[in-house]
Amino acid sequence: MLEFRQLVKTYPGKRALDHMSFSVPAGEVFGFLGPNGAGKTTAMRSIFGLVELDSGEVLYQQKAIGPAERQRFGYMPEERGLYPKMTVLDHLVYLARLHEVPAAEAKRRALALVEKLEISGGPSAKIESLSLGNSQRAQVAAALIHQPEVLVLDEPFSSLDPLSIDIVKGMLEDYALQGATVLFSSHQLELVEDFCRSVAIANQGRIVLSGRVDSLTESERLLVVNVREDPAGNYLEGVNGISRVGSDGGGQRIEVQDEGAARQVLEAAMKAGTVMRFDHVRRSLVEVFRQAVGAADGQQGGA
Repeated sequence: MLEFRQLVKTYPGKRALDHMSFSVPAGEVFGFLGPNGAGKTTAMRSIFGLVELDSGEVLYQQKAIGPAERQRFGYMPEERGLYPKMTVLDHLVYLARLHEVPAAEAKRRALALVEKLEISGGPSAKIESLSLGNSQRAQVAAALIHQPEVLVLDEPFSSLDPLSIDIVKGMLEDYALQGATVLFSSHQLELVEDFCRSVAIANQGRIVLSGRVDSLTESERLLVVNVREDPAGNYLEGVNGISRVGSDGGGQRIEVQDEGAARQVLEAAMKAGTVMRFDHVRRSLVEVFRQAVGAADGQQGGA
């Protein structure tokens, strides 16, 4: 398990981390979410000693992280840092050797990663010749080459097409199934919802919400109602205790205050015509995110 305990980091005029705390369990892919400037990158850099914290600590398996632990970690920063004049193969072998992987094994792993990630141009392609998407895949390979116990990736899916996303997702899922700790940040919330078991949402240097995705998106108050004769939902006018949150599959997406309001919606729908759909549905992770960040902003503004 990777643990962030009360991290504080202040820059001139800004507190990047404000007593940030959360835990990333082993054996699953964990999503780290938040708007720009929420502190995600600073927190991830602190794992590798690239940020000197004012206070707080990051622990791995309940122990302080030092050089020996970092040797077993993999990191993909948001700012890409591969050497442009090297070939993909030479670069991956070089990085593997830095982690004390024997030369023959390093080459075998590098060739396997190039093939699995389908890097265009193959192992002999120079880094500078790669497209943005293929450069991103090479960066993923660089983080994986030494088969780390902990894998930390900052926006790994940016610049990737849907097929490439599926390939990288599959590799990260395989690592997690083997017991690795996988933490990544992303603004692609639909992807995270489909991919991650658990998430933490940061805002203004703090964790404002965390937990399992299925628990965070569960809702007894969100309904989708479709009346064939009135798909626009005009029948809802005058029904108390509801708010409309959009359309969904030809029907209305409605949030109700309580079961009484839900019954009123059903009664009004049945009077209006043929009820094609009346379902309790989950909130999307996008809705959860907006509510969590909006609520945190409101509290901050009122402080």
